Amino acid sequence: MTTPELIIFDCDGVLIDSEVISARQLIHELSGYGVDMDMAFVSRHFLGRSYPVVLQEVRDRWGVQLPERFEADYRARLLAAFERDLQLMPGIVELLTDLRLPYCLATSSSPERMRRSLQITGLSLMFSDRCFTASEVARGKPAPDLFLHAAARIGVDPAACVVIEDSLNGVRAGLAAGMRVWRFAGGSHLKGLDLTPPDDAIPEATYDDFTALRAAHPALFLPESVT
Repeated sequence: MTTPELIIFDCDGVLIDSEVISARQLIHELSGYGVDMDMAFVSRHFLGRSYPVVLQEVRDRWGVQLPERFEADYRARLLAAFERDLQLMPGIVELLTDLRLPYCLATSSSPERMRRSLQITGLSLMFSDRCFTASEVARGKPAPDLFLHAAARIGVDPAACVVIEDSLNGVRAGLAAGMRVWRFAGGSHLKGLDLTPPDDAIPEATYDDFTALRAAHPALFLPESVT
């Protein structure tokens, strides 16, 4: 395969170990409205999806119409939890620092959640103006729109891009965009879950940590420094 020209990172569950916090918060908030779900359900159905899609799924599956204040209340409590508990994914700063090729971020998170997440974890300067959210496109993941938008903004052919995603919907979106897709399975939210992908979401490769990803693609990185 030819050397890629752009790496497109998902944010939640790839750059930052946030999905377990988000999932637990969502499960707790929805339980007050009679909606019963577990981490496995959230992982399979909600990861990689925008917030409006999640609300629609709740309405369709459980017949629950959440109050208008639910979104604002959930987001406020989630950001408060991020302030307390959000952590970088181990090895991500070193990986970004040593990448030989351009990279960007493409996330289903809201612009405000993305901005605060990057600030809390100290990643803001590493991405600066190379951040794209689902609010900028007509359709969120699993549609390819967001990844195609990111590639177009950076000026790279989709076929020369690699997407790094944790969610099945993100994998689907990358494949639909005609990009190579590597699944990152090192987030806390995926621990202990069956990660066997369905036929429509099979990545080129799956990595449990960034050390393994780096070892599999050494030409993409500067040599690791020796101390």
